Amino acid sequence: MAKEPQTPLDDELARREHEADGAEQAAEQEAEARLMEGELEGLINEEPLEGSVDNPEAEMLAAQVSELEQSLAEAKDQALRAAAEAQNVRRRAEQEAEKARKFALEKFVKELLPVVDSLEKALETMQEGASDVHREGVSMTLKMQLDVLNKFGVESVEPHGEPFDPQVHEAMAMVPNPDLEPNTVMDVMQKGYLLNGRLVRPAMVVVSQKAN
Repeated sequence: MAKEPQTPLDDELARREHEADGAEQAAEQEAEARLMEGELEGLINEEPLEGSVDNPEAEMLAAQVSELEQSLAEAKDQALRAAAEAQNVRRRAEQEAEKARKFALEKFVKELLPVVDSLEKALETMQEGASDVHREGVSMTLKMQLDVLNKFGVESVEPHGEPFDPQVHEAMAMVPNPDLEPNTVMDVMQKGYLLNGRLVRPAMVVVSQKAN
């Protein structure tokens, strides 16, 4: 059977069909290429499973972070210790300054006490013939002296009739006395004195003991 000759229309249809097949193949190839590219990117960006791949750099960074955290904790501890020590030093300095202020007059007070003793003895031993003016003058001088001492924190220790206290009393004699409890101050030979609660001079006393 003889093949019918192709017309120009048939040629145009064949050409367009060939172009369509080529375009379709090109589209399929492009789609496959994009699919493969997407799979590769997914593989590249996919996070490795934990522990599946060792990372020396990450381990080194983790070790450095741990070391820095430990150093920071030690620095904080040292700072707290330094602050506490500074506070203790400041407190001790304040206490020493307060103590120095309170007892700076101790030596001066000790030098004045014999003057007070002399005035008291003079007032006690004045004879009946002494004038009232003379007696009053000595008494006022003694009072002024004691007022000045009291103003600066000095107080006398007169333990007559009190139990003997070796912290503030000095026993000059032990005398049997049935009328008093043993270790009771019978007589005060010389008054004692305190400066802001600290003993400057003990009281010299006579202490009772049990009668035989």
